[in-house]
Amino acid sequence: MKAASGFMDRCGLQRETGSGKAFLAKPKTVGAGGRMDTGGRLAGLYGFPNGGASPKKKSVFISAPIGILLFAVTAVLCGCEQLKGIQDTIRTMRDGEPSVQSAPEEPVFAVNTTAAVQGQIQDYLALSGDVVAGSSVDAYSDIAGRITRLYVSVGSRVRRGDPIAEVDPSRPGMEYVPGIARAPIAGTIVSLPAQVGMTVTQSVPLARLTGSSALELRVYVAERFISKIRTGLPCEVTLDAWPGEVFSGSIREISPVVDAASRTMEVRISVANTGSRLKVGMFAKVKIITERKSDIVKIPAGAMIQRFGENFLFTVEADPEEPSVKIARRKTIKPGILIDNVLEIQEGLKPEEEVIVRGQTLLEDGARVNVIDKIAPLAATY
Repeated sequence: MKAASGFMDRCGLQRETGSGKAFLAKPKTVGAGGRMDTGGRLAGLYGFPNGGASPKKKSVFISAPIGILLFAVTAVLCGCEQLKGIQDTIRTMRDGEPSVQSAPEEPVFAVNTTAAVQGQIQDYLALSGDVVAGSSVDAYSDIAGRITRLYVSVGSRVRRGDPIAEVDPSRPGMEYVPGIARAPIAGTIVSLPAQVGMTVTQSVPLARLTGSSALELRVYVAERFISKIRTGLPCEVTLDAWPGEVFSGSIREISPVVDAASRTMEVRISVANTGSRLKVGMFAKVKIITERKSDIVKIPAGAMIQRFGENFLFTVEADPEEPSVKIARRKTIKPGILIDNVLEIQEGLKPEEEVIVRGQTLLEDGARVNVIDKIAPLAATY
């Protein structure tokens, strides 16, 4: 109410109250030039007779709430225009010129990088198999009869010609000199089916011997990898029984046929049994090295991007126009061997170049980047 009264006073209006009514009067009349003054405009706006232009003073009575509401709305509208003008004035005084919306800044992408390495890489087939004896021979008796004595046990090492068992060919009423079954080769007794008191013939094996110094690993290669296999390829053998140790070997024999049921081919690998630590029957894991290269450029495989049949990656370089800013450069590459998340780059990249390995999926050539972390480069050798 006080605000409305002040506004009425400033506008030259008089307010009289009585019996719950408000009296609004136009205190000024039309000037000599026929122009209407402020009081007249307001009178015409709110429906006063003759637009308030009559020189004869007239009075209009309206209800007090409606009059107050009309003046409040007018005050708000005037105040909004004044507030906007004040804001523009303050902005102009502060900036010295009308404000203009600035252009959006170029985005900066956070990335991780690593250095391309010049070194070695090797391709291999990972297989598993069993340790078997390189040579296995059964020992037989020359005569039929009953075993009366055993000279060896499982695990015994023998030389060629050493006695294995004594066989007595005697029968009731007939006495014969006992015969001796001997070892046909030098090696280790891995099986001994013969028992004392057992009757045997010339076709029953008494013991099985293996040459433990020449053990082999028997594996089976899938048909799709046969083109990579050849005799003499180096192999690396590991066993759970000897964790952390690698035994060297090479392919000695390749089966001339493929098993029609499993679509695999048998391969035998000779393994050096240093210290007789390998035992027949052990389970082993083997890597057959099919290809080995030196002095090549290699990077983590995740750095390469493949789109629409094209292989490329991004490197980090300084912006020629602003050296303090880092930008991404797209480079088309020719990949080579991919093994163990390591990729050979045959063309398109040089050693020691800084390659983006994380955060590169949304990049474009020339985009600004911020290197968050530099990952340690790959090892040069195996």
